[in-house]
Amino acid sequence: MPGERVRRLSHTVDVAAPAGVVYTLLVDAEHRPLYFPSNVYVERLDFCGPRERLRVWALADGQVKSWTSARVQDSARRSLSFHQDRIMEPAASMGGTFSVQPLGPDRCRLIVDHEFTPLDGRRDNMEWLEWNVAETNRSDLQHLRFLAERWTRLDELLLSFEESIRVKGPAELVHSFLYDVESWPGQLSHVRRVSLDEPQVGVQKVAMELNAADGAVHDIASVRLCFPHAGRIVHKETTPRKLLAAHCGEWSVVSDEEGVTVTSQHHVVLREQDIEHVLGAGATLEDARRRVRQELGDESLQTLYSARKHAESAVRVL
Repeated sequence: MPGERVRRLSHTVDVAAPAGVVYTLLVDAEHRPLYFPSNVYVERLDFCGPRERLRVWALADGQVKSWTSARVQDSARRSLSFHQDRIMEPAASMGGTFSVQPLGPDRCRLIVDHEFTPLDGRRDNMEWLEWNVAETNRSDLQHLRFLAERWTRLDELLLSFEESIRVKGPAELVHSFLYDVESWPGQLSHVRRVSLDEPQVGVQKVAMELNAADGAVHDIASVRLCFPHAGRIVHKETTPRKLLAAHCGEWSVVSDEEGVTVTSQHHVVLREQDIEHVLGAGATLEDARRRVRQELGDESLQTLYSARKHAESAVRVL
């Protein structure tokens, strides 16, 4: 690849938080979809000490892209280098480094350097990569700063939980109900409308209109990645409902000798500045946690019970 076709871009953001806090968020691969708006799902393939390989699904210009990336952590220098070994098109190579520089006890600078080359050396590929790297960094760095600057109460802003039921029916029928999101209106009372775009098998872009228990209507958009052989559907809201800065989760279907366990997991970041606007004057962070837990939990259970009815009714008919 000719040297002049290598492009280097650097982006910087100053953060009012300790360098160690920012670095801890940065290297947390499991929760990247919560911390970075561009990331839909991250799977850790392997690791050895400071080295790891990740498979990443992310949004780029509205498209779901996937690649694998090797990362090396240097905690002493607070740096994280990465290199794609299964590369996101239209790049021929992609790598770089995140680094966190202390500016004082409670302030630091986060720098991300990218180095990449376009596929086939084409100018249009280079222009798209330049635009996408810049847009992704702008959004991801700002969101990471948003979280890091709330580090003293971050545990209160993060909420994870799950709902689970047992089903006496085929796992395949349970999964098919969860997969067929277009069939949910009319079967799930909280789902008013669904619009589905499936640009490739197993990748779903979903827009939903949901009824809330308080009479409000939520318009949300999400990306779902479906892994039928593993009995899993992971999802990330790209337009979250009110009160949420980020929301991702998973449906899982696990068989055993006595039946099937179906689980819905949720991981959210609360949007603290919207609490009083949504819940009323004087509402607290604890009120918001309670509301979100109740609302998402009720929706999940309704969906799980409907999936069970779908699977067990089919067995009775047979």
